[in-house]
Amino acid sequence: MKAVFSMMLLCLGLSAFAQQDSLILLKPAQVFDGENLHSNWVVLVKGQQIEAVGAMTFKLPAHTKIIELPGTTLMPGLIEGHSHLFLHPYNEVSWNEQVLKESRAERTARAVKHAEATLMAGFTTVRDLGTEGAGFDDAGLKQAIEKGVISGPRMIIATKAIVAKGSYGPNYKNADLELPQGAAEVAGTAEMAKEVYLQISKGADLIKLYADYRWGLDGKPAPTFSIEEIATASAIAKSSGRPTVAHASTKEGMRRAILGGVSTIEHGDNGDEEIFKLMKEKGVALCPTLATSDATLQYDGWKKGIDPEPERIKNKKKSFELALRNGVTILMGGDVGVFAHGTNAREMELMVAYGMKPIDVLRSATSVNAKAFGYDEKIGSLRKGLMADIIAVQGDPSIDIKKIKEVVFVMKDGKIYRSAFNQ
Repeated sequence: MKAVFSMMLLCLGLSAFAQQDSLILLKPAQVFDGENLHSNWVVLVKGQQIEAVGAMTFKLPAHTKIIELPGTTLMPGLIEGHSHLFLHPYNEVSWNEQVLKESRAERTARAVKHAEATLMAGFTTVRDLGTEGAGFDDAGLKQAIEKGVISGPRMIIATKAIVAKGSYGPNYKNADLELPQGAAEVAGTAEMAKEVYLQISKGADLIKLYADYRWGLDGKPAPTFSIEEIATASAIAKSSGRPTVAHASTKEGMRRAILGGVSTIEHGDNGDEEIFKLMKEKGVALCPTLATSDATLQYDGWKKGIDPEPERIKNKKKSFELALRNGVTILMGGDVGVFAHGTNAREMELMVAYGMKPIDVLRSATSVNAKAFGYDEKIGSLRKGLMADIIAVQGDPSIDIKKIKEVVFVMKDGKIYRSAFNQ
């Protein structure tokens, strides 16, 4: 019996070695390495990592698997910068109804499907910025993906996110109701510190704050936290090696968040020249989430391409152009969940439509996001030693950004999840 057990261990060890030592050569029409396009390049994958990138000047071992990818652009797996895997489109079920009426089990089941759709669309990493009432379930989802229980992107998670007491929702304007909330509520620096420590202990990779929200008089957006409260969260997170990010759409909310030490501003709708210059000075990046405004306004009845542009769209275009003009680092993240998972590239199309060059959008969705999130030594580029998160799309998305939706090959951690080609 002991001999049989030893043989089993030996076989398992050899299998693991073979998997790690496997070599795959990818031969596309061109390669986007996260920064620039290159013709006549190939990518060699060994196990879970990239072994070589560049012109085919090296000799391949006899056992190398060669995958021809004609007519494609090979590139790093895309990185979704602002996702909510535990939400689904608001034209299906409103945010309030999802938080209050869908069970945690249902929301997790949906999140599993959302994760798979995201990966199949070429997004091999997501920064998931809050479970919106689903507790710490993103930590479990992340673990299930890492263990191979389910297919999905690698996850950078915020867990609950943090809001000021009384500022968030659901809120039916009935003082008699004590409703579950879509994020963790705090009041003051002591409660802020306690919640940050808790979220870190539960698996948060970053801390997300709502620096403003629609809690002002008559439901107007207004700042929620003081600079001191934001700085408290940022300092604790920073000491553990984690960044702090902020939902902020008002000028004052953005200003407080920037001065409080956050690394990224989410949305930034009402940023002006002064604010974007401050962001540039402090090295704070903008995740503009153009697609969420585009989606919600259409849910509310706007007939895009027929009706005049709403003021919110005009304002979004203006703030985006101002951020670009002032040299602010622009991230790619659409607030997906408000619209359908797997259609993440909708944000990339809008970034081009609002004035960004396609090649710069590709950079934002790969190397720029990776660096801003602190993962550039693992993902976001095609170079030796990085994780083999690689996709291929038909045609050239640096000329026509719509080509980014024509995903024909998806590899994550060296494992092929999707391929339209013979292997």
